[in-house]
Amino acid sequence: MLEWHWLVNANRCHFTLKERRFEMKDCKVQTKTLALAMICGILGCFCYGGGDWLMMYGDPSHTGKLIWLTNGVAQLPAWRNGLAMMLAFPGIILYGIALFYLGRFIRDEKEKKIYHYLNAFGLTPWMCLHLFYIMILYLYTWMMGHGYADAALPACEALFDHLSWVIIVSEVVMLPVFLYWFYVVVRGKTTLPRWMAAGNVLVFYCILYVIKSILPDTAFRLGFTNGLMSESMIFFFILIWIVGSKTAEK
Repeated sequence: MLEWHWLVNANRCHFTLKERRFEMKDCKVQTKTLALAMICGILGCFCYGGGDWLMMYGDPSHTGKLIWLTNGVAQLPAWRNGLAMMLAFPGIILYGIALFYLGRFIRDEKEKKIYHYLNAFGLTPWMCLHLFYIMILYLYTWMMGHGYADAALPACEALFDHLSWVIIVSEVVMLPVFLYWFYVVVRGKTTLPRWMAAGNVLVFYCILYVIKSILPDTAFRLGFTNGLMSESMIFFFILIWIVGSKTAEK
């Protein structure tokens, strides 16, 4: 009887160790899975960024205090706003795949969990902000095209003022995950080199923001400005892909 219990416990321990080895291997960064994850992230950028361009690209001239309520926006067909919102759904899933994968670079399990929780909360505002702007833009377009041109601008500006707190709250929830990623990289808590902290999304955003500031006031600048975050994420994912591949398992 004692011998039987010993064999059962031994087999159980052997299974646990084997399962543990599988889990450890599964959680490591591998060249193939890294490539797939970063491709997903880049495709997510095209979905979100494409939506940002769809809802804004047009004549940049404006008369109100909101510079993105332009004459070009007033002439946009409804399908562009609709498509921009539709693209956000696959976009957020693809973003999530890539951003959650980055947790594999973090060495410590506790810090990895913190990153995952911040990621889960940080992805929510992307949809919120997208919907917030699209609703105002569509209302402006609809009112301008259905005989309410005089009321369109004050109505949309009033709606923006009433719910502008949504932008602040969304950014407060969205930014911590990128700040935390900077922290774990610069402190050497990932398998990536510390200098990669300089390749943070927020750093790319600042660089592109400066570039945006020197561009002429055109439809291109309007679309480029609206898609700044997605454009920054493209560079971020490409850099992770290139540098991460050097330390990943084949």
